[in-house]
Amino acid sequence: MFHKVLIANRGEIALRIIRACKELGIKTVAVYSTADRESLHVKLADESICIGPAPSLQSYLNINAIISAAELTDAEAIHPGYGFLSENAAFAEICENCGITFIGPSSESMRLMGDKISARQAVIKEGVPILPGTKEGVNDVNEAVKVAKKIGFPVIIKATAGGGGRGMKIVHSPATLPNAFATARAEAQSGFGNPEVYIEKYCEEPRHVEIQILADKHGNVIHLGERDCSIQRRHQKIIEEAPSTVTTPELRKAMGDAAVRAAKAVNYNSVGTMEFLVDKNNDFYFMEMNTRVQVEHPVTEMVTGVDIVREQIRSAAGLKLRYKQSDIKINGHSIECRINAEDPAKFTPCPGKITAYHTPGGLGVRVDSFAYAQYTVLPHYDSLIAKLIVHAETREDAIKRMARALDEYIIEGIKTTIPFHKRIMANKDFIEGNIDTSFLEKMVLE
Repeated sequence: MFHKVLIANRGEIALRIIRACKELGIKTVAVYSTADRESLHVKLADESICIGPAPSLQSYLNINAIISAAELTDAEAIHPGYGFLSENAAFAEICENCGITFIGPSSESMRLMGDKISARQAVIKEGVPILPGTKEGVNDVNEAVKVAKKIGFPVIIKATAGGGGRGMKIVHSPATLPNAFATARAEAQSGFGNPEVYIEKYCEEPRHVEIQILADKHGNVIHLGERDCSIQRRHQKIIEEAPSTVTTPELRKAMGDAAVRAAKAVNYNSVGTMEFLVDKNNDFYFMEMNTRVQVEHPVTEMVTGVDIVREQIRSAAGLKLRYKQSDIKINGHSIECRINAEDPAKFTPCPGKITAYHTPGGLGVRVDSFAYAQYTVLPHYDSLIAKLIVHAETREDAIKRMARALDEYIIEGIKTTIPFHKRIMANKDFIEGNIDTSFLEKMVLE
């Protein structure tokens, strides 16, 4: 096991990793920007080191500064968390070349599955179903029009190196395709440094269901069941739950088996997530793989009892998985609400000082957050300040518990999305499980 791990991230995920390391007896090093000096992850780590000014490009995305910090503090491994450099294959490769363990998959696996075109090609070989679409990137608008007409509208344009909704455009007719194609390429270049896009058939009103993977360096791969991430705004997840209301034991097994086959095919050796779309006929299609720990991993932890971050660190250290597939049981239901520092009426960022802060408690309630009273939410980074997670025996009870916990959650001084989550928990369609990826658009229009 490692003696010391550097955490190349901030916020709640940095705290989550610090906690897992402490329980494994590992010393931790926090890195921070000048603006993050008072952040909780800096206070709770064993050591901390400043890596640059507030802008991410000069700090949390500054590879040279992060590697230097690891070498100065004698950290044997780097955990990238999610976001920032977590899916940057070049960073993983630099760590490998410097003799520092990257707590994630190999750079080779990350490069293969991080590119959506090569990922699609890899899973096709394993018989994993995908939506009709291009097998290569499309760089010419005339070619894009021809491809879209052949596939049949509506289609969706996606960045090959992207995620989180950037470089993604839904197109319903040939007339609107050129503008959407140009915009998607521009967003892809700006967001990921790669303008390449591909086109696939747009699956209307699907469920977004993903499978959590655990893998080690000894060829062992298992899955921890599914999460439903259908409640989204502009392709950004808002609420996640496990298990999915659409999933039957047969569908779970089929999706889980497909995810494990795909992971084994690319010699995957860390935690990761295979993301699928499930249509109205309960047919599923591979969408992409996230080669990192997910924001929503706690709901899976709550229903399986498996500490995903702990297992990720153990796997990176070369230890074998402690679980077989037969050990994994789904117990009860879990829901996660992402609490963002945003005006819930406009979804615009709302940085500023938190003047009062009180977290909910009680049986089955978990809060992953780096916020505290008098902490100033910064304008430089993602607006996520907390994840509120509940667990109960049934989905109905989990919804009621979440509604109660949201009522208890007090954050004053800034606006947050807590009121919006309260509306969702009281929504009849959500309560009955009648949801898909267009749920929020329909709810807002009501």
